[in-house]
Amino acid sequence: MRSAFDFSPLYRSTVGFDRLFDMLDQSAQIEPMTNWPPYNIEKLGEDQYVITMAIAGFSPDEIELTQKESQLLVSGQKKGSEEGKQYLHRGIATRAFKQTFNLADHVKVTGASLENGLLTVGLKREVPEALKPRRIEIATGTGTTPLGRYPQQIEHGKAA
Repeated sequence: MRSAFDFSPLYRSTVGFDRLFDMLDQSAQIEPMTNWPPYNIEKLGEDQYVITMAIAGFSPDEIELTQKESQLLVSGQKKGSEEGKQYLHRGIATRAFKQTFNLADHVKVTGASLENGLLTVGLKREVPEALKPRRIEIATGTGTTPLGRYPQQIEHGKAA
């Protein structure tokens, strides 16, 4: 089911905002809510984050982490057969899953670990030096403009 909003006329009158409208289109699409596996997102510092997912019963070779541009995809598929096992109660979920996280610009995965059934993914925002804000000094009384010297004023002689 699509949203009642049609953003196509805005594509024609804007330049460089394509990604914004794509995100609005994606958010309008109704997808089934994925409540499994449960996860936490924690902010450790100004530019550091950690995603912790509870994936008990999965081994590292059954988990796949993929970062493509600004999306992190975490998927898990149980390998091996369950044949010959007879469960009296099965409370540990081992169903396949796919979880997508939309990352902000310049956020990169720094590492991942699986310990005690918890998958921990480290993230860090690394803004390129060229995109960081920089302070610009303001010159005073030097007789120049940012583009060069001030134009010379022509003195007028007294009218007769």
